[in-house]
Amino acid sequence: MSAHIASAPTPRVVLVTGAGIGIGRATAKTFAAAGDHVVVTDVLEAEGRAVVAEIAAAGGKAEFAFLDVRSTDAVDALVAGLEARFGAVDVIVANAGIAHKVPLSEMTDEKWDLTLEIDLKGILRVVRAAAPAMKAKGKGVVVALSSIMGVAYGWDEHVHYSAAKAGVVGLVRGLGVELARDGIRVNAVAPGYIRTAQLLHPVNSLGPQGAEAAGAFIPMGRIGEPEDIADVILFLASDGARYMTGQTVVVDGGLLPGRY
Repeated sequence: MSAHIASAPTPRVVLVTGAGIGIGRATAKTFAAAGDHVVVTDVLEAEGRAVVAEIAAAGGKAEFAFLDVRSTDAVDALVAGLEARFGAVDVIVANAGIAHKVPLSEMTDEKWDLTLEIDLKGILRVVRAAAPAMKAKGKGVVVALSSIMGVAYGWDEHVHYSAAKAGVVGLVRGLGVELARDGIRVNAVAPGYIRTAQLLHPVNSLGPQGAEAAGAFIPMGRIGEPEDIADVILFLASDGARYMTGQTVVVDGGLLPGRY
């Protein structure tokens, strides 16, 4: 009687946007460590290639592709190329985003549109391109990045960012319902204060001193690390979250419950 030997799971193809730095970088490395093939995309080419090199050095599998999520043609071409090589993309982590401080008195249409084009419409473009092949395969996962600023936390001089991140919550809710019967799950993560270049920027966000001060009033006593978010994204893309869709999960160290 021969013993049954379980085969190793087939690596998933995971597309991560904005993966050159911050949460995207941590997420790419986390999925690669789990055995997946990660497609690292960003407009920051040097940073993106460095992430691929880090993954390869650790024994993982990854590749870099330059991608500006403002371009429908570029998104469609990238997804089509991946599908030609691998079949359907298994997991999309729609992370690409920007946050620029702009007072309402200086909020031009162009500044508003730039943030919405990247932070909200960029997610739509990637999902729209990948959804048909996911449907044909009968499964797929999307995890999008929102923010506590889009859930329950106002941020002065960032109304365009707050609006975009609130839009992500609605987009995920709608896509989660629309794609559920096709076997595609769509969820979002809403991070709180996370130690990223964006948060530490002294002009557009809290800056180093403000970030450390924020840690003092977060119930868990610290601001978050990119890996804190990456691990939740990995969970949402796993079979452990198989009955979750259309949801936005807040990961903020207890900030919102502790202040509201």
